[in-house]
Amino acid sequence: MSTSTDADHFFQTTQSLAETIRKTAKSKNKNGSPNHLPSKLLAVIADPTSADAVYIAESAGTARRFVPEVGKKHEPYPSSPATSEWLTLSTQTGETSHIYRGSTAPLTSLALSPTTSSSQIPSILYASSWDKTIWSWTTITTTPSLRFRGGHTDFIKTLCTLHHSNTNTPLLISGSADASIIIWNASTASKLFTLLGHTRGILFLAIDPATYPPDHKDATINLFSASSSPEIRRWKIAPDLSSATEIDHDEPILAHETSVNALHFDEDLDLWTASSDGTAKCLSRERDWEADTVLPQGEGHYVRSVLVDEVGGWVVTVGRDEEVRVWERGSGELWHTYSGHFEEVTGCVLLPGGELVTVGIDRTVRTWSLKADELGKARKEAEDERTGVQKEEELVVVGKGKGGLTEEEERELAELMDDD
Repeated sequence: MSTSTDADHFFQTTQSLAETIRKTAKSKNKNGSPNHLPSKLLAVIADPTSADAVYIAESAGTARRFVPEVGKKHEPYPSSPATSEWLTLSTQTGETSHIYRGSTAPLTSLALSPTTSSSQIPSILYASSWDKTIWSWTTITTTPSLRFRGGHTDFIKTLCTLHHSNTNTPLLISGSADASIIIWNASTASKLFTLLGHTRGILFLAIDPATYPPDHKDATINLFSASSSPEIRRWKIAPDLSSATEIDHDEPILAHETSVNALHFDEDLDLWTASSDGTAKCLSRERDWEADTVLPQGEGHYVRSVLVDEVGGWVVTVGRDEEVRVWERGSGELWHTYSGHFEEVTGCVLLPGGELVTVGIDRTVRTWSLKADELGKARKEAEDERTGVQKEEELVVVGKGKGGLTEEEERELAELMDDD
C-alpha cells in the first residue's frame, strides 16, 4: 500500500482530499483571463472615474485600485499629480495603480466618498475591517486619512456613503456583525446615530435611489439593510439630519428563508436580493416588495451578489458554488454559466461597455463579457462542448460493447465460443 508524504494529506477525509484535487485541477483553467493577487479577495467596487478599473478588498488587510485587463495601456488617474506613479505588476497579474495599506486584519467591504457631481473625483476610499474599525485613504496619494473607531463591538461587514445636501454633510454608514448600523459624519469620524432593530449581523446596506438625491428639502433619505436573518429593514434619515429612525419596525420585508447577502436597486427602482437560501429575487416596489422574479441557483448554492445589466437586459448572480450565472432578465431564464473560479465568488461589478469583473476566495480577478455577440458565442461554445461529450458517450454506449467490440463482433465471438 502506498503512503503519501504530502503534509496536505494528513488529517483529511477522503472527501476533503477529493475536493482539494478537484480545486487544484480547476485552478489551472484560464477562463475569464484570471489575474492572480496575493490574498483572498473579499469585495469589489467600480471606480466611477474609469471605464476599466476597480477597487478590491483583500483578506491580507490591503485594498487596491486594479485594472483587470492584461497588456492594455491605460490613461493616468484623472487630475492626478505628476508625481503619482502607477505600480505595474507582471502581465500575468494585471495592473495595480494604487495600494492602500494599514490594516492587518481582513477588509470586508469598500466605499468611496460621496460626490456632488458626476465630474467630481471621489477623494476618499473607505474600507471596513475585522478589527471593528473603518480605515480610509486619499484615493490618489494613498495617504491614510481618518480612522473610524469606537462604534462597533464586532467586525464590520458593509459600508455605504451619501451626501446630505441640506446640511452639506458627507455621511458614512456602516453595518456590523454586532447587529447595529452606525451613521457617521465622514468629515470628522464622529458618530451621529446608531440604528438598532436587527437581531443578527448586518450583511448589506443600500440607499434607496427613489429618495436620493432628495427631490425637495423636506424629503427624507431612505436606507435599506439586510442581515443574517431573512429580514430586510428600512430606515429614514431626517431632512435636517436631526434623526434617523426605522420605517415600520413590525413589518420588515420578508422575501427569503434565511440570510440576505446583497441588495441591488435597478433603474426601475425595484430591489434585487441575493440570499443564502439559494435564490436571487426581484422585489417589486409597486407590489409592496413582493417577489415577481425568482432565480433559483439550487439547494445549498448560497448567492453572494446580484447585479443588473440595464443595457444588455441581463441579471448576474455569483456565490459559493464558484459559478457566474447570466440570466435573461425578461424571462428569468438561465442563459449562460461562466465557469472559471475554483473557490467561492465573493463579488461582481459591471463596467461600462458590458465587461463583468468577478473576484473570489481563489485570489483571482476574472473578466467576462455581457455583450450580446460575445455572450452568444460563449453560450454556443459551451453547448457544443456539452453536446460533443454527450455524443462521444452515446457512441461508446451504443456502438461499443465490452473490450471495445461492436455488438455484431460480440455476437460472432459468442457463437465461436459456443462452438468450442
